[in-house]
Amino acid sequence: MGTRLRDMIRSIRACKTAAEERSVVAKECAVLRNAFKDNDQDYRHRNVAKLMFIHMLGYPTHFGQMECIKLIAAGSFPEKRIGYLGLMLLLDERQEVLMLVTNSLKNDLSHTNQFIVGLALCALGNICTAEMARDLAPEVEKLLHSNNSYIRKKAALCSVRIVRKVPDLVEYLTIPASGLLTDKHHGVLVSGVKLCTELCQANELALEHFRKHVSTMVRVLKNLVVSGYAPEYDINGITDPFLQIRLLRLLRLLGKNDADVSDIMSDILAQVATNTEGNKNAGNAILYECVQTIMAIEAIGGLRVLAINILGRFLANRDNNIRYVALNTLVKVVSVDTQAVQRHRATIVECVKDSDVSIRRRALELVCALVNETNVKVLTKELVEYLKVSVPEFKGDLTAKISGLVQKFAPNKQWYIDQMILLMVEAGQYVTSDVTRSLVVVISNANDLQSYTVRTLYRVFQAWDGQESLGQVTVWCLGEYGEMLVNSSNALEDEEPLTVTESDVVDVVESVLKDSRVTSTTVAFALTALLKLSSRFPVCADRIKALIFEYKGSVVLELQQRAIEFGSILTKHNDIKGALLERMPVLDEATYSAKHEMGVDGHHSTAAVASEPHANGHVKQPNGIGKQPVANSNLVDLLNFMDDQPSNPSLSSGDTLLDLLGDGPIGGGNSTVSSAKPSVGGADMLLDLLSLDGPSPPSTTPAVTPLAGLLDADPLSKIPLGNLSLDGGTPKGPPAVVDPFADLMSAPAPSSTPAPAPGFPSIVAMQTSGLKISFDFTKSPESPKTTIIKASYSNLSSNPFTDFVFQAAVPKFIQLQLEPATSASVLANSSNSVTQVIRVTNNAHGQKALVMKLRVSYKVNGQNMLEQGQVNNFPAGL
Repeated sequence: MGTRLRDMIRSIRACKTAAEERSVVAKECAVLRNAFKDNDQDYRHRNVAKLMFIHMLGYPTHFGQMECIKLIAAGSFPEKRIGYLGLMLLLDERQEVLMLVTNSLKNDLSHTNQFIVGLALCALGNICTAEMARDLAPEVEKLLHSNNSYIRKKAALCSVRIVRKVPDLVEYLTIPASGLLTDKHHGVLVSGVKLCTELCQANELALEHFRKHVSTMVRVLKNLVVSGYAPEYDINGITDPFLQIRLLRLLRLLGKNDADVSDIMSDILAQVATNTEGNKNAGNAILYECVQTIMAIEAIGGLRVLAINILGRFLANRDNNIRYVALNTLVKVVSVDTQAVQRHRATIVECVKDSDVSIRRRALELVCALVNETNVKVLTKELVEYLKVSVPEFKGDLTAKISGLVQKFAPNKQWYIDQMILLMVEAGQYVTSDVTRSLVVVISNANDLQSYTVRTLYRVFQAWDGQESLGQVTVWCLGEYGEMLVNSSNALEDEEPLTVTESDVVDVVESVLKDSRVTSTTVAFALTALLKLSSRFPVCADRIKALIFEYKGSVVLELQQRAIEFGSILTKHNDIKGALLERMPVLDEATYSAKHEMGVDGHHSTAAVASEPHANGHVKQPNGIGKQPVANSNLVDLLNFMDDQPSNPSLSSGDTLLDLLGDGPIGGGNSTVSSAKPSVGGADMLLDLLSLDGPSPPSTTPAVTPLAGLLDADPLSKIPLGNLSLDGGTPKGPPAVVDPFADLMSAPAPSSTPAPAPGFPSIVAMQTSGLKISFDFTKSPESPKTTIIKASYSNLSSNPFTDFVFQAAVPKFIQLQLEPATSASVLANSSNSVTQVIRVTNNAHGQKALVMKLRVSYKVNGQNMLEQGQVNNFPAGL
């Protein structure tokens, strides 16, 4: 017979160790097996109850599944109740044993006892398979017409499961579900509205059918809103909030994209929004659903303003959950009615300062969505003020958001430069290198503001506290425009006079150079700035030389190499130093933005904002003058301007070399430059510097270009070549136009980047109702096996995709490398807004075609979505 259920529970709870518990459970399971084997009918229900408890503890109980089926077939209600409960706990729809219970379910659905019918409906609604749903749907459909409200309620809930398992059965349940909308029993109404909602989501024809019954739903909702006190359904003074919420959700589906239906429900939505009290959670829940419905249907403008005002009241609530819900909803609706949301701007900005990190992040996202050209100055000031006192964990996100807003909506370049300097002062360590590079691009293009910028940086630097980004930009500007600081040229009207000597400028660079808080990258910037200042400030040449020579013994190889090479320039090549250390040419903003959008850096930059016309005519970030891309220079490759690409000794065009060197033709169309031996004293200094004194004998050790180390560190510290010639190092003609923009970006040199192959058209790799993925192909003739794929993601729906993750799988003969996507969110109704670079190497090139399986996961309105597919339409030749 064994012990009773309560005795078994008591003995298990009394166990002090896991081993002791396993021993007790093993003994009980042995007793249960014997009882099942002996077909003990008197205690079968108690044994199954004990089995369910053991199952809830996590132990295997498959040996008792048949006992549940035997209990279901019993005649008494207590045994059936235990049997159905065990069925729902111990089995799921994947168990083959479940097929045996279909007949018992069919019999119980026709039972005269309403509670037995309820047990069968409850079990069917929890574990039914598609086959069971098809077999038993007629019985469930009959029960929807039952005179018993208890059975109708259970049948409606069971029908929800049937619709989800077999959407083809929608047409058989649509008309019975319509009849439930007029039921007087609230329990039947709630379950009926839930069933109608499920049918509308599953089938477009059902949606059209229920749009004819909107007036009925409106009448039910109105009765709930205007009815007096009903103690049976009252919750905190509100009549049946659960039914009201279900009705609002159904009306939201029916009114979407239908102006006539939306017009019918507008009055009742206004009543719900104005008559519902928001001092209790039940009222707030109804108001929230009402707002969601108003913003989803084709509502009039006044109704939307009313809905946004409700969210504004939510923001003033003390409950953090309600405030978060309000912010989350405002983020979604800000694009629908921006002006209405702008009225609550002050409250939203205050939420950025909240102690709850979730509210801070949502509020910050909403503030960024509210920023435009008219309020960017006010909101940026508010955010920077908060940045000063925010917690360190939040400063990274806040800094990134502020820099993005300043770059996108800056009204003019001077304001942009001022704000970026202020940002570097307040959050120096959180300012990314992409932001500082973007600032340098703007400064390079703002000829009339360069002197103002260098003076501003000098003033700010007097209170420098080790901010890395501020130090890098300051020393770069001093190296490029240090003489403007000394001469006080191009002073603005409201600018205070400033007297600075050459020694003061060198003092600033030296302070960065010897500060223990800076990294070797910033020290490299400072060394390059000193080299440039040696040409601009001859009076400080000896001091600069001594500062550079101090790093000849540096333990950092990069700094040691720089110091030695810079020292060689200062001591041996004074006659070409002026031309070599000319000011960097104007950086190409158009190419800068294009390279970031194409993902040549392998990552997305917050500074990569597409240049587009502003409302007032000037160009958005980087707020400069767009120019045509300069000609590619293969000599740039030779001198290792690119950080991550090897030098290319082959010059494909003599004209490109002429542009750089400013000389006449060099013997033919194609020239080849070989690595050369180090020059001996008395040789031509330029040839020594560029290693161009003729071809050298073959060597097993690769030659090192003397300038390679000089130009191979962080691109902000690199020196542009001036206009040099081969006849003695004298500058000729206009200044050479080199593409130093490539240096600034640390991206592959233009000559090394394979051009898009015209023979490979773009393809659509995957397309669903809301997502589209396109592939563009780039291939280099030097490596036919390797293909660079640029994947572009488009969101065709009206809801943003968050937590976007793209995954790909390929056969063993293909090597795959995925670089990070430009963003983890795909904006609503956007085309190719997010890109990702995929490098594919086909080791069976020419024998097997490319094939790839895709898996994309993302969230829509908090729900996890998963898309899978296979790409078989790759162009031939990849």
